[in-house]
Amino acid sequence: MSVLDTLNGEVFTAFGQHVIWSDMIGNTIGLAALALGWRRSIWTWPAQLLSGVVLVAAYASAHLSGGVGKQLLVIGVALWGWRQWQRGRQQAQDGSIAVRFAGWRERCLLLGGTAAGTAAVGTLFTLVPQLSWNPWPDAYIFVGTLAAMVAQARGLVEFWFAWLLVDVVGVPLAFSSGLAFSGLVYVVYLALVVWGMRDWWLRSRVSGRPVLEGAAA
Repeated sequence: MSVLDTLNGEVFTAFGQHVIWSDMIGNTIGLAALALGWRRSIWTWPAQLLSGVVLVAAYASAHLSGGVGKQLLVIGVALWGWRQWQRGRQQAQDGSIAVRFAGWRERCLLLGGTAAGTAAVGTLFTLVPQLSWNPWPDAYIFVGTLAAMVAQARGLVEFWFAWLLVDVVGVPLAFSSGLAFSGLVYVVYLALVVWGMRDWWLRSRVSGRPVLEGAAA
């Protein structure tokens, strides 16, 4: 039996939902990554990288090409975000990464890029049905996750708003795709996102509008 077969093996069944190893392990690491992001720890990035690697197997088993593509993007952006936070070591008083709200130009770029990206990816998934059985929600999560991670890499409070919008679609899509553990984790994500949003919001007000050094590089 290959490693991929093992990762996609069933762990248990609950309420008619089959939970597989890759779904459970990858999302548990993803929860840890989000908690580390809340604490503004640089270790959030290697955790997101590892989560993405494991979840590639989970989405492949559900035949969600958008999900696989999303995790490959997670891996790439995690490497970039890790580098950004290493280079931009402007610290808060507790030694963690300082955070701020985005300027209006940055917000427009994030919103415009997310809308255009979702339209492009959704159209691609529609024209090539074998890439995704649920093209528009899949495209929305695909691009929204990328936008959230880019905002996180730049130390923007809007990162949490982006994750909240992704979760609203991610919960029903995960359950309908047979990835029950992903659906449950998305529900927990919602709680962490709300608390993380509050924490970053308050810290950005205390510290003013610090700019992450090297974030524009």
